[in-house]
Amino acid sequence: MLKIPDFTKRDINYLLENCNFTKQEEQLFLLRNDEHSLENCAETMNVSVSTVYRISKKMKKKILNVI
Repeated sequence: MLKIPDFTKRDINYLLENCNFTKQEEQLFLLRNDEHSLENCAETMNVSVSTVYRISKKMKKKILNVI
Protein backbone atom coordinates (compact mmCIF):
# COMPACT_ATOMS: atom_id res chain seq x y z
CA MET A 1 0.00 0.00 0.00
CA LEU A 2 1.27 3.43 -0.98
CA LYS A 3 1.57 5.71 2.06
CA ILE A 4 2.51 9.30 1.34
CA PRO A 5 4.12 10.01 4.75
CA ASP A 6 6.66 7.29 3.92
CA PHE A 7 8.22 9.54 1.26
CA THR A 8 11.38 11.51 2.00
CA LYS A 9 11.52 15.28 1.47
CA ARG A 10 13.49 14.65 -1.70
CA ASP A 11 10.84 12.19 -2.95
CA ILE A 12 8.08 14.67 -2.21
CA ASN A 13 9.80 17.45 -4.14
CA TYR A 14 10.45 15.09 -7.04
CA LEU A 15 6.81 14.00 -7.16
CA LEU A 16 5.50 17.56 -6.93
CA GLU A 17 7.70 18.52 -9.88
CA ASN A 18 7.02 15.47 -12.06
CA CYS A 19 3.50 14.18 -11.44
CA ASN A 20 1.66 17.07 -13.06
CA PHE A 21 -0.81 17.21 -10.16
CA THR A 22 -3.88 19.40 -10.40
CA LYS A 23 -4.22 22.02 -7.66
CA GLN A 24 -6.58 19.72 -5.74
CA GLU A 25 -4.25 16.75 -6.09
CA GLU A 26 -1.30 18.81 -4.90
CA GLN A 27 -3.30 20.12 -1.93
CA LEU A 28 -4.35 16.58 -1.00
CA PHE A 29 -0.79 15.28 -1.47
CA LEU A 30 0.56 17.90 0.94
CA LEU A 31 -2.21 17.32 3.48
CA ARG A 32 -1.67 13.57 3.37
CA ASN A 33 2.07 14.14 3.75
CA ASP A 34 1.23 15.91 7.01
CA GLU A 35 -0.67 12.73 7.96
CA HIS A 36 -4.19 14.17 7.80
CA SER A 37 -6.96 11.61 7.45
CA LEU A 38 -8.96 11.56 4.23
CA GLU A 39 -11.97 12.79 6.20
CA ASN A 40 -9.98 15.73 7.57
CA CYS A 41 -8.65 16.47 4.07
CA ALA A 42 -12.22 16.57 2.74
CA GLU A 43 -13.17 19.08 5.42
CA THR A 44 -10.08 21.23 4.81
CA MET A 45 -10.57 21.15 1.04
CA ASN A 46 -14.32 21.81 1.38
CA VAL A 47 -15.27 18.75 -0.69
CA SER A 48 -17.00 15.46 0.08
CA VAL A 49 -15.11 12.42 1.32
CA SER A 50 -16.02 10.59 -1.90
CA THR A 51 -14.40 13.42 -3.89
CA VAL A 52 -11.24 13.09 -1.80
CA TYR A 53 -11.20 9.33 -2.47
CA ARG A 54 -11.53 10.01 -6.21
CA ILE A 55 -8.75 12.63 -6.15
CA SER A 56 -6.58 10.29 -4.09
CA LYS A 57 -7.04 7.46 -6.57
CA LYS A 58 -6.03 9.67 -9.52
CA MET A 59 -3.11 11.09 -7.53
CA LYS A 60 -1.80 7.61 -6.63
CA LYS A 61 -2.03 6.53 -10.26
CA LYS A 62 0.12 9.52 -11.28
CA ILE A 63 2.65 8.76 -8.53
CA LEU A 64 2.94 5.12 -9.61
CA ASN A 65 3.49 6.19 -13.22
CA VAL A 66 6.40 8.42 -12.19
CA ILE A 67 8.22 6.01 -9.88
